Amino acid sequence: MRLLLDLGNTRLKWALVSADNWVARGAAAWEEDVSAALTQAWREQGQPQQVLGASVVDASREAQIESIVAEVFARPVDWVRTPAEACGVRIAYAEPQRLGVDRFLAMVAAHAAGASPCVLAGIGTALTLDALTADGQHLGGLIAPGPLLMQQSLFGATARVKPYQPGAIRDIADNTADAVVSGCWQAVAALIERFATKVAKQSGGTPCLLLDGGDAATLLPLLGLPAELAADSVLRGLNVWAATSNRLSHPSHPSS
Repeated sequence: MRLLLDLGNTRLKWALVSADNWVARGAAAWEEDVSAALTQAWREQGQPQQVLGASVVDASREAQIESIVAEVFARPVDWVRTPAEACGVRIAYAEPQRLGVDRFLAMVAAHAAGASPCVLAGIGTALTLDALTADGQHLGGLIAPGPLLMQQSLFGATARVKPYQPGAIRDIADNTADAVVSGCWQAVAALIERFATKVAKQSGGTPCLLLDGGDAATLLPLLGLPAELAADSVLRGLNVWAATSNRLSHPSHPSS
């Protein structure tokens, strides 16, 4: 059994996996008492033989999680960093380590599931977009603020755009609260559609559009293109990485 960790900007997601069976899973927001939440959840679980982590947060939070894992399971955390090529995926960046490992692992999960060619959209604190060909070549991508971060940025940079009530997503808004919310969500939807259309023209095909992230379900009905949710893509990519690494570390030998 292995423990998989996805350290995102807003929260940590985890899963205990035995082979391809998901034994348990959970999440903890950074704003809560992460140590207490994880310790309580993990003490009820079995002992993992391996702990793999993917992180887009700072070293201090990684160290905090390492300490909790060591206390509960007496195991080190093996942090996955973005390589130039692995698990059938080849990164387009000249400096692969600068590509977020969450984006890399989402592509690994999609490729392993046979979903490529595809466009992957991660909708969270940041919006990330990546294009992946059928043979695992990463073409590149885009990064922009996510819809909630867009709203926060707008509120922080303007004096009079201060809604006094929560807004709703509308096609055309007739008040400030709805206008802000609708503008930010529709801007994200439009960028995803534009990127997917450009990739389709460049590749001469129609790539599958996959959405993941905390705000993916809210965004899905706003899109004018066919799309589907691909939940827990980082954790699923970590599981593929682990299985591939284990096969490479312990190759099977043909019988003589």
